[in-house]
Amino acid sequence: MTEISSYITNDFKPLEIDVSVAEAQNIFYELKHSHFPVLENGTYVGSISNEDLENFEADKSLADYRYQFEGFFVRDDMNWLDILEIFAKNNATLLPVLDQNNSYLGYYELESIIKFFYETPFLKEEGGIIIVKKSMLDYSMSQITQIVESNNGKLLGLFVSESDYSSVSVTMKISLGEINEIIQSFRRYNYEIISVHQEDDYINILKERSDYLDKYLNI
Repeated sequence: MTEISSYITNDFKPLEIDVSVAEAQNIFYELKHSHFPVLENGTYVGSISNEDLENFEADKSLADYRYQFEGFFVRDDMNWLDILEIFAKNNATLLPVLDQNNSYLGYYELESIIKFFYETPFLKEEGGIIIVKKSMLDYSMSQITQIVESNNGKLLGLFVSESDYSSVSVTMKISLGEINEIIQSFRRYNYEIISVHQEDDYINILKERSDYLDKYLNI
């Protein structure tokens, strides 16, 4: 799989701190990004947001508004999950990339990182999705993995997709194994099955019994 750092781009030069607001606004009009990096003497000093820029006086320079720069960035050796998290935390579509010496290398675009995500086996490979739920104190990632693998299933990935003070939902993608057997094993370990599966014999039996009862009561 391609390294995430190969998605660093320099298609557009970063803004210099002494450019006018009007010039920066024209660049944003072309780029359609939420933020763009600003350099001062070759050093990254922060990112300016499109939303803020719209309220600046056109005849002033970015230096007059440096107090509104946002300091977020990512390192060139960070993994893609951490990068996605920083995108989300800052509500950004572009992230500046710095090396370990704080030298500016370029930027990531959100669209490119999502494309990278689509190339991971979790999304690219064929498989079934199962979502299970259990109390916060009782769930175990190692147990979940064991349940899947003991039924000859192969995990492509799993993550905590929802949580609160009392319970956790875990989403997993499985490439091999009998989905129904895996589902029944989870139930035996007191996991609630959140996802819907046509192969789920337990649910199908309950539905058949319910349909029969409805038919009986309507006689």
